This record gives sequence, structure tokens and C-alpha cells, in this order.
Amino acid sequence: MTRHGYSGIPRWVLGLAAAGALFVLLPLAAMVARVNWAQFIPLVSSEASLTALGLSLRTAAASTVLCVVLGVPLALVLARGEFRGQRLLRSFVLLPLVLPPVVGGIALLYTFGRQGLLGRSLEVAGLQIAFSTTAVVLAQTFVALPFLVVSLEGALRSAGSRYEAVAATLGARPTTVLRRVTLPLVLPGLASGAVLSFARSLGEFGATLTFAGSLQGVTRTLPLEIYLQRETDADDAVALSLLLVVVAVVVVGLSYRGASPAGRAGGRTAGSLAAAGPGRA
Repeated sequence: MTRHGYSGIPRWVLGLAAAGALFVLLPLAAMVARVNWAQFIPLVSSEASLTALGLSLRTAAASTVLCVVLGVPLALVLARGEFRGQRLLRSFVLLPLVLPPVVGGIALLYTFGRQGLLGRSLEVAGLQIAFSTTAVVLAQTFVALPFLVVSLEGALRSAGSRYEAVAATLGARPTTVLRRVTLPLVLPGLASGAVLSFARSLGEFGATLTFAGSLQGVTRTLPLEIYLQRETDADDAVALSLLLVVVAVVVVGLSYRGASPAGRAGGRTAGSLAAAGPGRA
């Protein structure tokens, strides 16, 4: 028995779980052991490193906002809608999860590049996206969007639609139901998906290199800086890798921090139902 109730985990499962944990932790421990701690601070605080880190944080934040703007409607349509081709749409939305990032970069290049599907029209309008900071944001969004859609669609399906149905019978319009009932109900799932999208954007490499290139201060994010330093200065590459791991661990840890229990979520929803009545419709 555990404090959460019966676990029922066989010992052999615990052994395999320990092996899986070691498989992840041992390489990280090996990297920590390889760090030149005497030079760690100077290595990670160099101008090139700080520029790459700042660019990574800014573009990851921008791509996360874009993921939320595009991913919330997609998750709602996939979880609540019923239409022909829904499964096919879900497959395409989740495709970047299994595609090599380089393939995504090539696809973006032939869409937004100079000779791409939309690139020529954009260039006539004076917009050049490929090999710019905007290209970094688009590449990160392409690979990170499925993380938000998966998290939010799962939360929507788990929550069900009974609260929205009750709000609708009280006279609330669809937009009011979405704003005052649905989004508060799945807010923990939305927050987790957004944080995971940020973490994925932060570590994006292949699509960024293919579509945006590696221009210092413009498109050279921290993963690209690590790749370049690996060819010239192994100590610098290891130090920057550890820095990226620390930032990623903090970000992912935040996605699992303070998830609202079902009781509190239900309480918030009950209040939202009252607020979404005819007087607020």
C-alpha cells in the first residue's frame, strides 16, 4: 500500500523501471563528470554563449505563443468535433512527432523559402522568412505544436463535455462557454502542453539548421552553438550542453508543478457555470 492506495507493482517491473531510469541518468552523469568546472562559468558566460541562449529563450517563447494560438483551436476541433477526415487531420497534426526534424526543415524551406510555395509571394511583398529569426520561430513551432495539441486534446477528452452542455442549456453562447467553462476546466493541461512546447522549442536543432541556417545573433540558437563548439572546443560544448539540460529540467519540472486536483477543478467549473448563465451570455 502507498499513500495514494494500492500500487500492485511487481518487483520485476521495479527492476525494469530502475534500468530505464539508469539508461537516462547515466549519460547525463557522464556529461557532468566531463565538465571542466574550473572554466564552467567563463565558458557559459562568453558573449557567443549568452547571445545564443538569449536567442533560444526569445524564439522559444515566441513559438510557444504561436503554439497556443494555433494549438488550442486544433485540440478543440479534434476533441469536440465530429467530421469526415478527422483521423487524417490528427495524423497530419501529430506527424512532426515522428518526422526527422531535418525533413520538417526541408518542408518549411520549400514552403517559405525564396523559391517555395509561398516564398515568392512573400518576397514580392517584401518579406523574406528563410534564414531569419522568424524562420527559427516557425521551425520551432512546427516541431513543438503537436506537444500542445496532444496534451490539450487529452485533457479535453478526460474532462468530458457535460459542463459545457449545462452552460449551453443555461443560455451561454459557444464563445462564452469556451472562455468561462472549457478553458478553466483544462487549464492545467493547457499549461503543461505550453511548457512542454517551450522545452521542445528550446532544444530544436535539425529543422532550425535546415530552414534558418546558423547566423550568429540571428538564427544561431543554443543547440546550434553547441554543435559548432563541439568541432572546435569540446569543453565549451559540454558546458553549454549542461546549461541546456539544466534549463530544460527546470522548464519540464514546472509543467508538473502544482497540477490542480480534480476537486478544485470541479469547484472552479461550478463557479464558471454560474457565471456563464443567461446574465453573462
